[in-house]
Amino acid sequence: MSSNVSNKSHATLRYTSLRVSIFLGCLLVALLLGHFQVIPVQGELGVVFLFLLAAVVSAPLSYVLLSKQRDEMSAQISGKVDRLRDRTADRIAAQNAEEDAADDAARAAAAKS
Repeated sequence: MSSNVSNKSHATLRYTSLRVSIFLGCLLVALLLGHFQVIPVQGELGVVFLFLLAAVVSAPLSYVLLSKQRDEMSAQISGKVDRLRDRTADRIAAQNAEEDAADDAARAAAAKS
């Protein structure tokens, strides 16, 4: 069970590292293709083109290959947001109760006078 909790607690880190790895793999392939003149590269603009090509190719690969990790990350983030929302609602309810109690006490004191 602890490994499952550990996996869920690092879902964002895992997704991000896998996404970067896919991009770097695509970049390596693009650079090798450029080095062996399969893709014509001329100057700095050609290198920028290879980076853009790697980004464009890695995006759909990441979308398809990392759907499970993306779902885990989404569940982790929405769980944190839900807990934050619940704590905020509880705090607001407590503040409203304190306000109501102070208002009721002031009204009772005014009624006795």
